[in-house]
Amino acid sequence: MTHLTPNALSAAELIAAVDLGSNSFHLVIARIVDGALQLLHREKQKVQLADGLDEQQMLSDEAMQRGLSVLRQFAETLKDMPPQAVRVIATYTLRRAKNSARFLQQAQAIFPFPIEVIAGQEEARLIYQGVAHFETYTGQRLVIDIGGGSTEFAIGVDFQPLKLASRNMGCVSFAKFFFQKGKISPKRFERALLLAEQELENIYTGYKATGWQQAVGTSGTIKTIKDIVSGLGWHPHVIRLEHLEKLQQLLLQVEQCEDLNLPGLTEDRKQLLAPGLAILLASFRMLGIDEMVYVDAALREGVLYEMSDRLQHQDIRQHTIQSLIKRYAIDTEQAGRVSQTVEVLWQQCHAAWQLSEEWHQLLLFACYVYEIGLQINSSSVQRHSAYILNNANLPGFNQEQQRVLASLVRYHRRKIKPDDVSAFYLYQQADFYHALTIFRLAVLLNQKRREDIVPTFSCIAQPAELTLLLPESWYQQHTVLAADLRTEQQFLKRAGLTLQCPGLPELTEDN
Repeated sequence: MTHLTPNALSAAELIAAVDLGSNSFHLVIARIVDGALQLLHREKQKVQLADGLDEQQMLSDEAMQRGLSVLRQFAETLKDMPPQAVRVIATYTLRRAKNSARFLQQAQAIFPFPIEVIAGQEEARLIYQGVAHFETYTGQRLVIDIGGGSTEFAIGVDFQPLKLASRNMGCVSFAKFFFQKGKISPKRFERALLLAEQELENIYTGYKATGWQQAVGTSGTIKTIKDIVSGLGWHPHVIRLEHLEKLQQLLLQVEQCEDLNLPGLTEDRKQLLAPGLAILLASFRMLGIDEMVYVDAALREGVLYEMSDRLQHQDIRQHTIQSLIKRYAIDTEQAGRVSQTVEVLWQQCHAAWQLSEEWHQLLLFACYVYEIGLQINSSSVQRHSAYILNNANLPGFNQEQQRVLASLVRYHRRKIKPDDVSAFYLYQQADFYHALTIFRLAVLLNQKRREDIVPTFSCIAQPAELTLLLPESWYQQHTVLAADLRTEQQFLKRAGLTLQCPGLPELTEDN
């Protein structure tokens, strides 16, 4: 693809996706033309982040510095683009590293765009979307993407994924554990092959039962194998099981990766061929794949297409929430009442509290999922709901958005425990408590689950204070809710916010 300087076009016309992978960091810039994406610019830097991950899942300083150095370069490329036009996705290594927060904090100082760490299934979904948008196919297809630290599997039809999985096996991590210093031997290869087969044991039955008519491979490892197969004259564009087995025999004729001399194999891929081949060969055998085609689209293209959809107001998160509503038989009338009250509070609070539109969306999502825990038990519903949200597969939500949503739901009633609320990277803690205040009040005012309870009201927001203006007669008619508001004043103090309710009767001995 021709490399263009992003400044050649107006920044408002552009969108960009950055993929912080375990082997390489990628940057892609595109623009939307008549509803279609036009790719304009690509950058790729080899980082091998997964190579710096030790057995305790700690990321080394050296690996962090390699990543930060590339982010500085990407920041220069993207310097004229608005934040809403850039989405940055981090995958296996940063979701596994126990000290990833340290890397993310250092990145903030040099890279002005938020980094979203996504779950493995979300990575698989985005990869599938990249392939589905890139090349049309009428039947069901299996998509496999071998990354540096993990391998993603997806089965889908058209744009709808049916099966999504991520397994902890990648060409960089396997190179580190099985082919140290580039050494190759039959024993090393068999050990890598065996572990890959073990990683696939939990998914192969479901995948084979679902079935597919086409197998597709994406990204660098499978592209390299396809280029070798083509270069050796075995087939111009298809990878078959017999090709992988013949390639295995060629690899085992040398003892060092650097001694490999195969058409289509570049210098930077020599160290990764043996581990990548072991993973792909295990996938073919376990899943019963006969042949595979390569498609030049993957995670970053999936991110771009989803950004395009969101810009056109087709947010995949809406579909995810609708799916939860159906699965957990949510009382949508009650959710609607709470969301209406959230809207009233939001309109009068968000400017003073400087809450972004992202918080508005998360609050509205929370209105429709805060009662999903009722499927488990009505007692401690907030805990059950938060557990489901923390552990469910939520397409369209990155890991931090998922944690924020679960935290809003976890503390939508009863005591607030600030020490138990985890720190966020993409969001300010003060913003969380302001949003939580809106949500708690909306739930509290609608707890009788009736249309005629919440009166016309207003509120005044200040940084650490909210004044709620309800008719005094309402307090007299709804003494239980008035008592709940007095209790809520105490709860919100723990979150650092004072709730003023002029006209709220004081608690007396007679009460």
